[in-house]
Amino acid sequence: MPPRRDTAHPAGTARRLRAGLIGFFLIIAGGTVGYVAFGFGVLDSVFQTVITVTTVGFGEVHVFSPGEKVFTIVLILLGVGTAAYTFSVLIEIFVEGYLGDTFGRRRMERQIKDLEGHVILCGWGRVGRSIANYLSATQSDVVVIDTSAERLATVSGPFVSGDATDEEVLRAAGIDRARVLVTALNTDADNLYVTLTSRSMCPNLFIVSRAASEAAVPKLLQAGADRAVNPQDLGGARMAALAVQPHVAEFLDVVMHDGSLEFRLEEIAVPARSPLIGESLRSARVHAQTGSLVLALRHPGLEFRTNPPPEAEIGEGDILVVIGNADQIAALRSLTKAGPVAAAEQ
Repeated sequence: MPPRRDTAHPAGTARRLRAGLIGFFLIIAGGTVGYVAFGFGVLDSVFQTVITVTTVGFGEVHVFSPGEKVFTIVLILLGVGTAAYTFSVLIEIFVEGYLGDTFGRRRMERQIKDLEGHVILCGWGRVGRSIANYLSATQSDVVVIDTSAERLATVSGPFVSGDATDEEVLRAAGIDRARVLVTALNTDADNLYVTLTSRSMCPNLFIVSRAASEAAVPKLLQAGADRAVNPQDLGGARMAALAVQPHVAEFLDVVMHDGSLEFRLEEIAVPARSPLIGESLRSARVHAQTGSLVLALRHPGLEFRTNPPPEAEIGEGDILVVIGNADQIAALRSLTKAGPVAAAEQ
């Protein structure tokens, strides 16, 4: 049986508790005023009201007249029900852990505020889970956004419950400090809206958008996505590759996703003031110094140069696609950052 609407979310319980407490204190105030009107002192009036509403049974402060008895009967009927309702909500909060949920959400909010350069993943469906599994293997920090509390209950890391098309939800996920946003929602319209909103909020954010149809790809790119991907097309291409060249496809899967091999495919950006700028692959002695092998070279805004010749020149902002083990790739990253920049970082 699904939970009641008021209790399905901590905010609903908080509203019920607030209403109960307000009603309880109004009953106390009304009972006190009533007994004062009958000639009781203020302290006696408060005392008589409290013991009546809480049904502790201490007895009357004074012998009641018929009018006072009628008033007390009304106070019992109203007050006991209100007190019981309020106490039941309090018990519900502690027993069902709503206070723990509140503190947990606050801890998660602080955790998200401490993140920088993380990935925001919009949508926690089958595609979103697959994306998160790969990102976790690369040690990337991920913040998930989804509207379903049931789906979010399966997220192991930080998340934000809400609509990814809402700017406030994106801010809560730390979009101003994020490195990448991936929108993997079910419909092209939602992904398009998230892309537009995210691009307007963060012009430099790298955005990857899921496309449910081929027709949506150019629209998503026009809306500001850096990449638009149709998972069905990728799945079909992978199945075709496995049918035609199974060993090549399996090797790429293992190198890119499995992690069981020592060697990995990585991309390395050449930063400003890198000592490699202006050098050729031969003069830079990339393979000799690091052991990694450059498979492709890409100048900004141009196509990849696969299997680049030794004379290929390295420029600022170039992307090197390399293969090597962890130590070799780390050595190449260090080599690209050597000089003034690396010295400043140290």
